[in-house]
Parts: sequence; C-alpha cells; structure tokens
Amino acid sequence: MQAQDFLVELGTEELPPKALKKLAEAFLAGVEGGLKDAGLGYAKARYYAAPRRLAVLVEALATQQPDRTTQLDGPPVQAAFDADGNPTKAAEGFARKCGVSLDEIDQSGPKLRFVQNIPGQPATDLLPGIVDAALAALPIPKRMRWGARKTEFVRPTQWLVMLLGDQVVPCEILSQRAGNLSRGHRFHHPDQVTIASPAAYAETLRSAHVIADFAERREIIKSRVDTLAAEQQGTAIVPADLLDEVTALVEWPVPLVCSFEERFLEVPQEALISTMQDNQKYFCLLDANGKLLPRFITVSNLESKDPAQIIAGNEKVVRPRLTDAEFFFKQDQKQPLETRNQRLANVVFQADLGSVFDKAKRVSELAGFIAERIGGDAGRAARAGLLSKCDLATEMVGEFPELQGIAGYYYAKHDGEADDVALALNEQYMPRGAGAELPSTLTGAAVALADKIDTLVCIFGIGMLPTGSKDPYALRRAALGVLRILIEKQLDLDLASALGHAVETNQELGFAQATTAGLSGEALVAQVQDFIFDRLRARYEDEGIDVAVYQSVRAVSPTSPLDFDQRVQAVQAFRRLPEAEALAAANKRVSNILSKADGSVSEQINTALLQEAAEQALANAVAAAEQAVAPLASQRQYTATLEQLAALRAPVDAFFEQVLVNAEDDAVKANRYALLARLRGLFLGVADISLLG
Repeated sequence: MQAQDFLVELGTEELPPKALKKLAEAFLAGVEGGLKDAGLGYAKARYYAAPRRLAVLVEALATQQPDRTTQLDGPPVQAAFDADGNPTKAAEGFARKCGVSLDEIDQSGPKLRFVQNIPGQPATDLLPGIVDAALAALPIPKRMRWGARKTEFVRPTQWLVMLLGDQVVPCEILSQRAGNLSRGHRFHHPDQVTIASPAAYAETLRSAHVIADFAERREIIKSRVDTLAAEQQGTAIVPADLLDEVTALVEWPVPLVCSFEERFLEVPQEALISTMQDNQKYFCLLDANGKLLPRFITVSNLESKDPAQIIAGNEKVVRPRLTDAEFFFKQDQKQPLETRNQRLANVVFQADLGSVFDKAKRVSELAGFIAERIGGDAGRAARAGLLSKCDLATEMVGEFPELQGIAGYYYAKHDGEADDVALALNEQYMPRGAGAELPSTLTGAAVALADKIDTLVCIFGIGMLPTGSKDPYALRRAALGVLRILIEKQLDLDLASALGHAVETNQELGFAQATTAGLSGEALVAQVQDFIFDRLRARYEDEGIDVAVYQSVRAVSPTSPLDFDQRVQAVQAFRRLPEAEALAAANKRVSNILSKADGSVSEQINTALLQEAAEQALANAVAAAEQAVAPLASQRQYTATLEQLAALRAPVDAFFEQVLVNAEDDAVKANRYALLARLRGLFLGVADISLLG
C-alpha cells in the first residue's frame, strides 16, 4: 500500500500563550485518534506550534483505507421462516435493517447473516473530516466568532495548509480553504510562503524567520538565557510554566539582557521577581548567594538592527511596576506589623468563627502549646502566632497576594522581631504543596501546625466536612501538611492532646458553637484525628507499603504521627522476615480464640497449671521476650522489637500443634487463654500483625 507524508497547518491570530502547548498536544492526539479509527496506518506523527499556527505532520501515511468486511447476524433460520417456508416478520425486518432484499441474505447457517464488503476510501476523502473533528474537540473554554461568520474557534483563522505528499487536500475548514500557502514571521517575512511538501515544512518556515517546532524554540530560549545569565555572573530563574509561556509568545526568539536601578533591591526580592515574571514575562537573575541582581532577560520576537531600543523599552516598562512595589513596601514599614491586627479584627474569617484576628489569637495559643511539646520556645511561637496574619492587611500583600507570609517576614525583621519569629510568619504556610519545603525552625513548625490544626478543628466543628468533590478550606492539604511536618521533621507530638487543646481554646475564646455541630469535644477530636490519619493510607501506598501494614498499625491507635510512622516502617521490615507469615497467621488464630472467650481474659499466668511441655516452653519464651523487648519498646525501637519477637515462631507453632487450648478443666483453659493474651499483647505493643495474614 502506498504511503505519503501528510501536513495540516491552521494559521490564526495570536493564540493564548498559556494554552498553546496544550492545544497543540490535543490537536495531535485528535488527529492520531481519527487516523486510528479510520484504519489509516502511519509511521509517526508530531505537532508544531507557534503563536500564529497549529500544525501536525504525519509521516508515511497510508493513502488508501484498507477494504473492510462487516458481518451482521440476524434471527435463527427457524424463526425466520414459517412451516411453509415463507419469511416471517423477523426475517423481513432484518433485511430492511441491512438495506437489502431477503435474497441477498445468507441463509445457509443456523442464523441469517449479512456479509458486506466495504471498499476502502482514499485518505484524501477522510482527512478533512478527521482534521475538522480534531479541531472541534480542542480544549477551548471559550470560543469566539469574527466578522459576519458563524464559525467559532479560539482565535480568528487566517489560512489553512493541507498537503498529502505534494498535493493539496481539497477542503474548507473553519472558513479557510486548504492550500499550500503558509505565512512567515509577521515582521521579518510577512509574505506568503509556499510549502512544497510536508517534509519541507519546518525548514521552509525557518527560512521565513519562524521556528515552528515548540520544543526547539523552548530549548533555544533556555540555552541562550542560561548563557546570558552566566555572562552576568548570575543564574537565571527559569520556571517551567514561564518558559512554556514565553516560548508560546515568540516565533523567532532573541533573548536580551536588561537592567533596573539598584535602589529597587531594597524591596523584598520576591516582590520584584513576582512582578517581573507574572506581569512582564521576564527571567530574573540571582547571584551566587541567591540574591537578586539588578538585571533581567527579556525574549524579543524579532532580530532588531538596534537591540538597544528594545532593551530601553523594556527597562522603561518595568520601572513603574518596580516603583509601585517600592512605594507599597515603604508605606507598610511606617507602622509596626502588629498594628495590622486592628484592621483584621474587622475582617471575617468565617461567619461562625469570628474575624481573622480571632483566628490569629487561636493560632497563637495553640502554637505555644505545641512548641512546648516539640522542644521549641513557647513564648516566641505564641508571638509568631499573634503576628501570623498581620501582613494580610498590608499594601504589599494587597498588591501581591502571593507574598503573604513573605512580606510578613520582612516587616517582622524591620520591627526587630526575633529571627525565628520572623521566619515563622512565612513558614506557617509550609508545605505549600506536595513535596514542597517544610519549616526550618521549631517556631515555624509550631505555628504551621497550629494554623492547620485550628482550621481542621474549627471547620469540622461547624460541620463543613469536605466531600468527594469539594474541599473549599483545603482540609485534606492541611492534614497532609500536619503529617509531613511531624513525620519528616521527626517531631513527636501527641495529636489527640493538640486537637483537644484546640477545642478548648475555641471554647475559651467564645466560639463554643464551633465545637458543637452535634458533637461533644471528645467526639470532634476523634473525628478530626481519624480524618488526619486516614490521609496516611494514600501516603504509604505511594511509597509501596501494603495497605495491610497501615491497617495493622491503625488498629492499635497510636496518637503521634511520628510514632505511627515508626511502627509502619518496623512492620514493613518485619514482613520481609521468614517468620512473619507464620506469626501473622498465629496472631490471627489467637485473636479469633480470644474473641470467643466468655467474659474478660486475665493475663495472669499460673505456672502450676502449665501441664504440657509445649505450653511451658511458650510461657518461658513469652516471659523472656517480655523482658527483652521492654527496654526496646520504651525507646520505640519497633524494628528491633519485632525482630526479637520473631524468635517466638517455634514455640508458638509447637503450642498449637501439641496443646488443646479449650481444655475440659476450666482453670487450665483460662490459664491457656491468659498465656495467649500475653503473647498477643507482646505484638500489640507494635501493631496488630494478625491483619497481615
């Protein structure tokens, strides 16, 4: 079968830069899906994307659809004809469905059957529909019309190239008639460009000052920006999203170094970086110490004979924005940060939970409580909590919302607050996302934990629990943040006591309604605690830890996330031991036996009632194990504890092989139950390993 390259390029007005890559990928996927559905084979396909064009190039596309045979089964022959051989309504209906007479239906088998041979269509007949469908399916949230047409697309269309080999595929799509004429760079080569063949597409446009390959343009920008930054003795900040957006803005990228006045460096560099990246799409430069340099890199879309004019224009444009940031920063510093709480007292946090200042007071109280228990300074943590929301009322955060916490850090430093207090104002929001940075100070960790725990308790308390699709207060993220801080920073905090203190703080500050919603204080603590520990299941699954390991630890209800994690890691290691499977099965058996006992089971063993050698051996082994693991358990050396308990496999196996637990003598029976309870208690000191079976 013959094969030729195929090219489709849709020319438009400038496409949305943030969406360009996604549109191009979706266009490629749509074309490939259409070719697959049509049975048109090809070698490979790729997309091209630039500000004014979307294109797909398919190599070695079959020029003819293969012939197909369809087979449709009808009613059984017995039901298709009556006793006299006349066709029934079932037979006639099947023939009508197939669009043929009954004579053309195969009647030789047990059922009526219609077999139709469908000759394949030429690719030129199928490609317009495939392309049209792919364009119609693009992820465009809002389409637009232009002129007097009813045609809709993300931007007005300007031209259409469709070539199969060197021949135009005749069609009209989105009000554009297909041809072989593209267009070059809007300024360097505004004339039409003839595309002789799909294979010549990229190089033909390159000669017209258009680099159509998105990935190539991206790499050119990244490489040149890095080179220019090194020439300035700096390193460029190149976020992936910003790089993609800049790549989508230019057809012929020319990076240039610009500068701004050094006086602006007195402003928090995060504010300067934010405005230059978000508003101007510039790449900022840092020195070897991570400090902002008074220079930035812009990417021009043309090769100017006088690049100094472009540089001067960009420097002129950025100056007012930096001046605004400087003004806000200086204005904010005219009054102490703490005075901002007066404004926050009039800002509602949540209708049932008071103002943002009320939130800060709760965080302050809880942060001091937590700091004492994780080895921090309670006074500084409480101070940081009281200041934690102040920067929300500053001009800087009003203009740059993404600087909340960061602005607070700078203003606290200006006011002479302790270093860890100032850092905590930023660290309270950590981690800001999955895998993001954690607080570096104990004060910051205490405030971050307090802020998240207060939110969880308060929002649960008023009954606004997250659903499968809605979590407006980001409670899941708050819970994950609590877990990450405590586990990854190795902070041992009893979560139940912290949650309980949060509930009490709410009641003391007059928000008793926030802890009711039909729940007592203890029930609310239990509900929030369960919600937080539920988040660990997914965490461990991501780490490749079996859910049974998580459940075995959850069964013994540790209240410290760090303790919980240490137990999980120990059980995971225990599962790899050769004795693990047998001991898990034995524990399950013990659990079942004890669950059927009449009344409570004593753990006091009467050695005089140990009749069998196997039960005497097990009793001695349990007593020895209790002595051996006691110091290990007190130091939370759970892995060593389970390794020690693995030695019980032999006496446990022998006990169940040789001893009848439910002896006829009630005293002997009760004594054996006590022995098993002591055995099970040893393992429950770490986890319920019966759940591993």
